[in-house]
Amino acid sequence: MTTTTKLDKDEQGINVDIKFYRSMIGSLLYLTASRLNTMFSVYLCARFKSSPKEFHLIAVKCIIRYLKGTIRMDLWHPKVKQYPMTSYSDADYAGCRLDRKSTSGTCQFLRNCLVSWSSKRQNSVAD
Repeated sequence: MTTTTKLDKDEQGINVDIKFYRSMIGSLLYLTASRLNTMFSVYLCARFKSSPKEFHLIAVKCIIRYLKGTIRMDLWHPKVKQYPMTSYSDADYAGCRLDRKSTSGTCQFLRNCLVSWSSKRQNSVAD
């Protein structure tokens, strides 16, 4: 799922089983500890666990298909004496269409390998 993907409440959508949707989200949240590349997508879908629609369930199934296809992928660290560390950070202003809150994020690379990642939505809306 790209960072430009926007999931809305979709009031006119078809309702899905809340228990089933929450169990899928719970399993994916458990996996985000070891699969950081899915964290954005999982947390985006977790926002709608109180009233999931068919559109949200399709997005969750896409995440599961992605995980199934990348099961053998892992981090690779080459054996060298020097490890240059590179960090990136970014923020958006009122990027969430639902509550107009901003999100900031950082990622750290050791050589070409991602070793740390974080993302945080602000607590309040700034004017």
